Formats: sequence, C-alpha cells, structure tokens
Amino acid sequence: MERAIEKAKILMDAMPYIKEYRGRKVLIKFGGKAMQDQKIEQSIANDIAMMLYVGLSPVVVHGGGPDISARMKEKGLQPQFIDGLRVTNKKTLKVVKEVLVDKINKEIAGNINIHGKLAEGISGDTSGLIEAEKMEIEGGDLGFVGNVKKINKSVVEKIVKAGKIPVIASIGKGINGDSYNINADSVASELAAALGCEKIIFLTNVDGVHASYGDNDSLISALTYDQCKELVEKKAVSGGMLPKVLSCMSALEKGVHRAHILSGVIDHALLLEIFTDEGIGTMITN
Repeated sequence: MERAIEKAKILMDAMPYIKEYRGRKVLIKFGGKAMQDQKIEQSIANDIAMMLYVGLSPVVVHGGGPDISARMKEKGLQPQFIDGLRVTNKKTLKVVKEVLVDKINKEIAGNINIHGKLAEGISGDTSGLIEAEKMEIEGGDLGFVGNVKKINKSVVEKIVKAGKIPVIASIGKGINGDSYNINADSVASELAAALGCEKIIFLTNVDGVHASYGDNDSLISALTYDQCKELVEKKAVSGGMLPKVLSCMSALEKGVHRAHILSGVIDHALLLEIFTDEGIGTMITN
C-alpha cells in the first residue's frame, strides 16, 4: 500500500507541470549516443509517448552523424569534414538518406508506436517541410550541405492536429530540387521557432553545460541568454556543445520560451526535466 501511495504522490507532484504545459508544443532534438543504444533509445521513446498521453504535443527532430560515418566506412567511403561539417557528395548524400530516413527515422517512430499509433516519420525534403539553400563556406565546397531557408510549418501542424508525434529527418530540399544534408541542431532551432514551441530540448551525451570543461561537478543548472552569450564569447563552451548552445540561443531569440540541454543516457531524462522541480540538465531562458 505504501508503494502505491508513493506512486500517487509522484503523479500529484507532476500535476502543476502537466497543467502548465498541456496543449503546448515541445521540440526534442534526439541524437548522439542515445541513438546507438537500443535500451536508451526505447526509454526516450517511452518518455515521448508519455508526454503525448498527458497532453503535451512533442515534436522530434533527429540527426545521425555517427551512424552515417559507420555506414560510409562499411561502403568503403571515407568521411571528410571541413570545420566540423560533413562533406556531402552524391554518394555520401545517398548514405545520409539511407541512414536518416530508412533506418533512424523508422526506428524512432517504431519505438514510440509500441505504445499505439502515435508517431509519423517524415523527411524534411520529401514532405515539403524544409526549404534549403546550399551552405557556402570559405576554404572548400561542402557539396550537398545546406542551411534552412524556410520552414513550411503546416506540414508538422497537420500531424500535431491529428494527435500524432512528428518524427523528422534533418534533410531539406533546394529550389533546384536537390536534397541537402542539414545540421539537425539548426533544423531543431528553426522548427521550434516556426511552431512557437514552449520548449526546445537537446538530448546529448553529457549532462548539460559545465562551468569548467571536463569537470563533471561543475554542471550549470540554469543560465540566462546573456550568460550563455558570455560563455560563448569567452570560449568556455566548445566542441559539440557549442552548436547546441548557439541553437538554444537562436531559438530563444525567435520566441521559444525555454531551452534545455540534458543527457539522453539518463533513464527517463525527459520526464525528470519537464515534470520535476529539480530537473537534471541545463535550462536556458531569456
């Protein structure tokens, strides 16, 4: 009986958050190690399904960098990068589509759909969601790598209105009809802003932003936009965390209320961050 009472208390403790976010859109960017561990991937899918069932409207964006590199090596293709961006020729783009659309997108949607017909997987190019333009950089040609030019939000809104969870592969289509590989963090930020999301959540391999790089005890639980800007200017944020922090800042600039960075490898990370007082990662606000 005591155990049952404790479970009921946990539900009651979550009620203020359920009430606050009911009917609100929350964008979840899913990637990294979380997509390479089946147990973790399923745990996150369970959380996303739970979010829908308690009245939130989750939207999922995913990348798949490690899986793309692994598949390329299997095919005898050597991954190449310029300033951390994957050089994407026609052969590489074919692999990108195979991994993002045919593998990862179906896996995420399938894991959510264990709980009912809840998720609908789409690719940003073939669905008409993401209009892209070629990314131009100094020092080389990235090939079929793009930036988000326009988000046609009605594509996602139609799925949300039907009571389903959109699961989106981060590929866009250019005006010339070519598909472009787009950084999933950038897609997540642009889409969250276009949809007017209450929150954007980045699931990563680390537990959030740290005051001191490499010091696991220096997690910063809350930051303002200005504090983030200061950390970036001081180069206190680097590596794979930098694009996530910049994407959080961009989303806040465009009207998203809160941005979160947290570890996707912690069991029920999403539920802990959204529905508890303590949270587990870094929350960034204006």
